Amino acid sequence: MNRDNRPLRIALLTHSTNPRGGVVHCLELADALVALGHRVTLHAPAAPGTRLFRSTAAQLCLIPETPAGGGLRERVERRIATFAAWFAQPGHADFDVFHAHDGIGANALYELQARGVLPGYVRTVHHLEDSYGDARLDFLERRSIAGAARLLCVGPSWAARLAERCGRAAEVVGNGVNLRRFGPAAGARDRQLRQRLGLGAGPVFLAVGGIEARKNTVATLRAFARLRATLGNARLVVAGGASLLDHGACRRDFDAVLAREGLAVAALPDDGGPLPPDVPVILAGVLADVDMAPLYRLADALVFPSRVEGFGLAIVEAMACGTPVVVSQIAPFTDFLADGDCLWADPDDPDSIANAMCRALMPGTRERIVARGFQVAARHDWPTCARAHLPAYRAVADLPLPVSQPAKELNHA
Repeated sequence: MNRDNRPLRIALLTHSTNPRGGVVHCLELADALVALGHRVTLHAPAAPGTRLFRSTAAQLCLIPETPAGGGLRERVERRIATFAAWFAQPGHADFDVFHAHDGIGANALYELQARGVLPGYVRTVHHLEDSYGDARLDFLERRSIAGAARLLCVGPSWAARLAERCGRAAEVVGNGVNLRRFGPAAGARDRQLRQRLGLGAGPVFLAVGGIEARKNTVATLRAFARLRATLGNARLVVAGGASLLDHGACRRDFDAVLAREGLAVAALPDDGGPLPPDVPVILAGVLADVDMAPLYRLADALVFPSRVEGFGLAIVEAMACGTPVVVSQIAPFTDFLADGDCLWADPDDPDSIANAMCRALMPGTRERIVARGFQVAARHDWPTCARAHLPAYRAVADLPLPVSQPAKELNHA
């Protein structure tokens, strides 16, 4: 068999079992690589009893993790150690390619590479944080990038920024949307979710990603409050939010706006029961994966004025479901969205966001945006994304094992 066509044994590493954007990307990539004939094992740390948020065609390895307290640094370093200890065991590193989708897995691979356990690794940099507010975490992020044999980005803006900040070239592999899972056809699940969320006849605006500063959730709430002054039956649903990071300050700002604007808020009960009707702001939390497409379809618009994103998978997911999207007119969104594909907004101006939300409801404008959104979604498929990874994979698979380095180099900060 031609060496460029041989199936590869690929270890994919992701930091969580929750439906964050990078985790979704990793999972969909795994399924697409399996469909191309490769043997893929998806690795994630997991506390006892924890499951991946949905099934996968790949082999799944949930690495046992002991839950413990501590700050962000302690939790990150514990997960790095968990990954490193797992792959250091006999038989656990029997792969051609190791590919990490974040700094946690990549730092474990860096350490294993330094010990001579593996020849090199691939790292996807979804986006770059300016700082984690901790010198050790900032160092670990830089180290995981500098030590990678190959770097990948999902869009050209982040590849350019990576070259500028770190002096490293990155290949652009793109992103995708699963059109078998996300589409415009509604079903019984849509009706059940509408009832469970207590949604009435008024327009529904959706924010995905939880209450976070980089998601710009507070500005979204301010925009909603302005819009509700004229559309008194409008609803705002905030979904998602599982994260390693502490977003307490953003939540306090969010609550202060609720109080100032006199907006009632309700969280979806854990027992699956329905919310009372006509609550203006609904905190849906992390919904079941099968509810995400119905949630997009229930929304009159996805409001996505994020300040920092690797790509924004929710955008193409919503578009595939026939839902218009309000988007920040900044990179990386301007990399793949043109005028007429979405409703642009200034992320620093709640009035601009509110105006875009209002335009999403206007007949004519809405139909044009929905039609263009279907076209955008159709251009982003996972098989193309998976094939774009293969040159980097084959290059790393052919690397020789390095000579192990002194342990002191692994811990220098």
